[in-house]
This record gives sequence, C-alpha cells and structure tokens, in this order.
Amino acid sequence: MSMFRRASSSLATLAFRAVRSPVSLRNGAVSAERLFLGSRQLSRGSVFSFSRFSTESAVAKTTADENLVSVLESEIECAVNEEAPDENVMEDVPEGFPFEIVDTPGERTLLLQRKFEDETIQVEVDSCATYDDDEEEAEQAEANDDEDEENSVKLRIPMVVSVAKGDGVCLEFGVSAYADEIVIDSLSIKHPQGSENELAYEGPDFDDLDENLQKAFHRFLEIRGIKPSFTGFLADYVANKDSREYLQWLKDVKSFVEK
Repeated sequence: MSMFRRASSSLATLAFRAVRSPVSLRNGAVSAERLFLGSRQLSRGSVFSFSRFSTESAVAKTTADENLVSVLESEIECAVNEEAPDENVMEDVPEGFPFEIVDTPGERTLLLQRKFEDETIQVEVDSCATYDDDEEEAEQAEANDDEDEENSVKLRIPMVVSVAKGDGVCLEFGVSAYADEIVIDSLSIKHPQGSENELAYEGPDFDDLDENLQKAFHRFLEIRGIKPSFTGFLADYVANKDSREYLQWLKDVKSFVEK
C-alpha cells in the first residue's frame, strides 16, 4: 500500500511539474501568440476587404453617375432640337378668347380665369392631353379599307370648370374638350372649404340626366366661354407647356446628379 501511495504521489508530482514546466508555459505562450496574430491577420484582412469593396463601390457609383449625366445631356439636346417650346404661342390666341392665362412654371395644370357678370370662372386645363378612340369612326374605318384610320383618333383635353358666385358656392364640371365638341363628364355643386359634408349628395351621373337638361348645361358652359373652337389653341398651348416642363425637369435631374 505504501508503494502504491508513493507511486501515486510521484505521478501527481510529475503531472504538476509538467504543467508548471517552462516548456509547457512556453508552448502555451506560443499558442496564445499564434491565436493573437491570427486574429490580427483576420482583422487586417477584413479591413482590407471592406476598403477594397468601398473603393469598388465608389468607382461604380462614379461610372454610373457619369453615364446617367451623359444620357441626360443627350436627351436634353434632343428635347431642344425636336420639341423646342414655341415662345410665340401666345401670338396665336384666337379672336374672342375670353380667359386670362395663368401659366405657373413647374405645375402640371394651366389655369384660365375670367369674370362673367357676378361670377368667377376658373378652368384647370391638364397639360397631359390624350388621344381617345372614337368607336363609331373606328367601326367605319374597319368597314371601309380606304378610310384613314387616323380619323378614328380624337385629341382629348381634360378640364375642370368652376363657376362660383359671391357666397363661395360653385358648380364644378368635369369636362373633356375635343376639336368638334365639349363633353361634360361630371357635374357637382361645391361649398366653401370647411362647410363641406363628406356624405353630401352630389347629384346623379351626368349621362343619367334628362337630355334637355344636358343640352341646357352645355349651353350654360358655352355662354361662359367653354367652346370647341378654342380646343385647338389649348391643345397647342398645353403641348408647348409640356415640352417646357419636360425640358426643365431633365435639367433639374441632371443638376442633382452632378452635385
């Protein structure tokens, strides 16, 4: 038993000495140093990779921006050469045109306004005129191959006409202006701001009104200056405005990208 104890004691002592030996400590220090150096190398690699990524991103951004500016410059040149705004459009105002034109740069709509006896009339003209297909003429074009299909397409100018009196109440018409007719799309009565009821009855669809009543409303607008004879001039004016706004928009975008 004593020999066994001594042997065990000797083994424990050797194990303790091995742990405390300079070689073991040195080996441990080397491992720690390697771990530390490995961490530093990994850190340096990460910084290097991030720096390279940032540089590549900056180069890509610069290239993309320069390309965009180049394309914008080309588009501006085309807009100037092909869609140059006509500065003399106001010289073509038709005789008897009763409205004052308020054309605010940067706005999509054109405002027409006038006084008519005790009424104030304002017309918002959307500069984005569209072309509508005339179904009846399109059917005729299909039946007759010799007829030009372009005749089935009609220029449409959307407008909102407001006729107000002294108390602030007004009739508001949604209108489509064509070269040969004025079409009333909607009609409602509007009250001054702050007094409107969201649940207020706004009247029936205009097409559901009695035919004589529809004709009377068309005459009502015609007397106040809403006539198809002015549609051609308005079409030219809003096309000119759209060209001006588009050109300025291109310049503003280019200016932003170049900052």
